[in-house]
Amino acid sequence: MPSSVMPTPRQGGGPQSPAAVSAIGLRKSYGDKTVLDGIDLCIPAGSVFALLGPNGAGKTTAVKILSTLISADGGQAQVAGHNVATSPDGVRAAIGVTGQFSAVDGLITGEENMLLMADLHHLPKSEGRRVAAELLERFDLVEAAAKPVSTYSGGMKRRLDIAMTLVGDPRIIFLDEPTTGLDPRSRHTMWQIIRELVSGGVTVFLTTQYLDEADELADRIAVLHDGRIAAEGTAEELKRLIPGGHVQLRFTDPAAYQAAAAALRDAAHNDEALALQIPSDGSQRELRSILDRLDSAGIEADELTVHTPDLDDVFFALTGSTVPTQPNQPNQPKEAVR
Repeated sequence: MPSSVMPTPRQGGGPQSPAAVSAIGLRKSYGDKTVLDGIDLCIPAGSVFALLGPNGAGKTTAVKILSTLISADGGQAQVAGHNVATSPDGVRAAIGVTGQFSAVDGLITGEENMLLMADLHHLPKSEGRRVAAELLERFDLVEAAAKPVSTYSGGMKRRLDIAMTLVGDPRIIFLDEPTTGLDPRSRHTMWQIIRELVSGGVTVFLTTQYLDEADELADRIAVLHDGRIAAEGTAEELKRLIPGGHVQLRFTDPAAYQAAAAALRDAAHNDEALALQIPSDGSQRELRSILDRLDSAGIEADELTVHTPDLDDVFFALTGSTVPTQPNQPNQPKEAVR
């Protein structure tokens, strides 16, 4: 698989959204180790962008550079219209950052954490109390607001962490593996929170170890490998990079099956199941072509199924990682190595 496949972005009929985050040739090294080797990014405002990559690929380093926590060795980046190197204060005023490990103070209550954040943003006390109360209600933390955060579950701490991030009303939020360690219910709650943020106009830059999370949430996804963007596109565009997609036709009538096999000579046969498998990228054009060939022969399949590679296949093909040998636990997603 080529290491620099870059699907062309889909061209919509309307105007393009302005870039909330952009980078050209971003580089970062630690000693002899090159972590980022000239990456380019362009993330439209009001969208979710997911950065995937194996452990040590440079995802967190990219977030730290874009949020002004560390400096790049080369390249340029702009966040919310501000250059991260020359206007870091402008960047910080426009963003919020939440990491995989909660930054809340467990020794004080949820409400006190919120009010402390309001003070850090220099909000007047009355305004700070109003904002804190609204966010505690929005994140379903009112009943726990007076309790020490040390008594909160992991999901509650993560919700409080994001609520604190929103005190400053950021336009762009960096979520660095925000659902790591959460149970499936809490993960789905976080997904809904992220959707609501985006529907309110917030741009979300997401790094995640969960491939289904990127598939579920992201408008565009980039796979980071060996310090470079190995591929970028929508989930569907990325899935089409990997061979193995096919259309499967099933029949109940052996005569119809035989007729279809004669009409579709490029199909693989399964005589026992009365099924045909035709290589396909899953596109509407290819599907229409297969159906037209069947219609021309006067044949109708009893069942048609489109199979496309998933993001797991894309990730492992592009990064050279191996599929974990342990079986997935019930109700748990497949995971890529961080």
